[in-house]
Amino acid sequence: MKKGIFLIGFFSLLWSCEYLEVKEKDTFTSDIIASVNADKLFKKDLTRFLPSNLSKEDSVILVKGFINDWAIQKLLLKNAESNITQEEIESINDLVKDYKESLLINSYKERLIKQQLDTVILDEEIEVFYSNNKENFRLNEELIKIKYLHLAENILNKKELKELFKSDKIEDLEALEKQQLSFKSYHFNDSIWSSLDKVMLKVPFSKENLLNKTKLIQKQDSLGLYLATIKDVLMRNDIAPIGYIKPTIKQMILHRRKIELIREIEKILVQDASKNNNLKIY
Repeated sequence: MKKGIFLIGFFSLLWSCEYLEVKEKDTFTSDIIASVNADKLFKKDLTRFLPSNLSKEDSVILVKGFINDWAIQKLLLKNAESNITQEEIESINDLVKDYKESLLINSYKERLIKQQLDTVILDEEIEVFYSNNKENFRLNEELIKIKYLHLAENILNKKELKELFKSDKIEDLEALEKQQLSFKSYHFNDSIWSSLDKVMLKVPFSKENLLNKTKLIQKQDSLGLYLATIKDVLMRNDIAPIGYIKPTIKQMILHRRKIELIREIEKILVQDASKNNNLKIY
């Protein structure tokens, strides 16, 4: 009797262990959604790819596309590995090595630049740089100094606003600015240079009109009344004004400082390595 109970218990335990082993195996393999030769694609690989707010239909389409792309990539890789020479493999390995080294070096340089680069640029330095490089700052576009105003067709005090716009008095300009909420668009600062192409997106005047200095030009259409005064004009190939290219000059100065800083860092590295006997040239 005891022997029978022992055998039943033993086989029960054996069956349980086999069941658990099969269940764990099934659970593991059920996470596999595709395989190509020895490569396997798991459900977890999709969780990083699929957005969480997709419908079931969209998810199915994306999953099918992802699996197809993954399979094609693995098949192409397998064929590529089977049809490549040792010389080509070595060449690719060299490219990978060079690319990795370049990434590491550039990352290190950028960190040093961020830590050590002086980014303060004085106006005097900008002026000297501009003066020494004027011929390199030829315009590839037309620039104008313009004041313009777009008034809606149904605005009531149109005549008054027009007179204020034509005036050169500061108090008239201030009075005009106080009513800016009633304008469709405007630009009153005619002391700065503006790109002609950008201005033409705002006002319906012809290029010929805008490239002539004039006290007042106006145009009426279904959208309202447009007023403009052209204070100054610069043509293509004229030397760009310093105020217009100041941001560009700042970037050029910073770029030059970066190059000089990297050269100095490299020089110090070589000197230190030679001094510490880490660099030997035979």
